[in-house]
Amino acid sequence: MTQTQPHVSVRDLRKRYGTFSAIESVSFDIQQGETFALLGPNGAGKSSTIEILEGYRDRSGGDVTVLGVDPQHGKRAWRERIGIVLQGSGESGSATVREQLAHFAGFYPNPRDVDEVIDAVGLTDKATTRIRSLSGGQRRRVDVGLGVIGRPELLFLDEPTTGFDPEARLEFWELVCELKREGTTILLTTHNLEEAARLSDRAGIIAAGRLIDIGRVDEIGGKDARIPVVRWHDQNGTHEERTTQPTALVARLHAETGTELAGLQIIRPSLEDIYLGLVGTHQMNMTPLERELV
Repeated sequence: MTQTQPHVSVRDLRKRYGTFSAIESVSFDIQQGETFALLGPNGAGKSSTIEILEGYRDRSGGDVTVLGVDPQHGKRAWRERIGIVLQGSGESGSATVREQLAHFAGFYPNPRDVDEVIDAVGLTDKATTRIRSLSGGQRRRVDVGLGVIGRPELLFLDEPTTGFDPEARLEFWELVCELKREGTTILLTTHNLEEAARLSDRAGIIAAGRLIDIGRVDEIGGKDARIPVVRWHDQNGTHEERTTQPTALVARLHAETGTELAGLQIIRPSLEDIYLGLVGTHQMNMTPLERELV
C-alpha cells in the first residue's frame, strides 16, 4: 500500500462533555485504500470519534484531517467525497427503493449502477417496494445502498449489517471487498468481530475514551495473546495448557497416557477473544478515579 498522505489523520483527539471525558488523547492514521475497524464496547468513545471525523461534532482538542480537510470546516465539495452509513438512519419515505437510490445517485458525478447496488444489498425483490413498507432490516439495507451509491473516496460504516440475514451479510461483505479493490478507504465500526476480522486491514480498540491497542488484524494484541490453548478431560477433570506447539503437546500427552484424550480441543484465539481480553484487562487496571472520570 502506497504511504501517501493519510486519508484520515487523528492526533491527540480529545472530547469532553462537561466533566465527562468521552475521548482522551486518541491518535491514529488511516491510509488511502485501507479498511480500518474502530472497535470498542458501548460508551467507549467510538461514536463521538466518528461524529468528529464526519464533521457532525466539534472536538475539544487535538488535530484531525479527513481527506486533507479539517472536518469542522468541511464544505459541500468535501462532503461529496465521503459516504456515511449511520447506525440507525432508517429511511422510511414513500419512494420505492430504486427511486430513492436513483435520486441520491443524481447528486454524484460518477455514481454506482443503481441496480447493482440494489442487488449487492440484497433488495432485488424489493426494488419497486415503497421504503415505508419495508422491514427494519430491509430499511437498513437501503441505508447501506445510499452510503455507497456515490462511489465515495472514504466510506464510514457504523454497524452496517445490523438486521442482515447471513446471506445478505455475505453479499454485503463482497460489496465491501469490491469497494476495497476500487481503492475506497473504509472506516468500520462493528460489534461483529468476525466482520471486523474478515474485512479489515487494521483495527484500533478503544476503551473508556482511550486507544488501548492498534495494529494489523492478524497482529493486534501481540504474540502472547495468540498462543493456542490445548484443552482435554481425564478422570481428574478438565485441563488447559497454553503452548506455541500444540501438536507436540498433544503427542506428548498421548504418549504419556497411551489413550486418546477425551474432549481434546486446540483453541486458537480469535479476534473476539483477543478483543475481550484487551478490554477486560484495561478495565481491571483502571484506577477508581479513572473510572469516575469516564
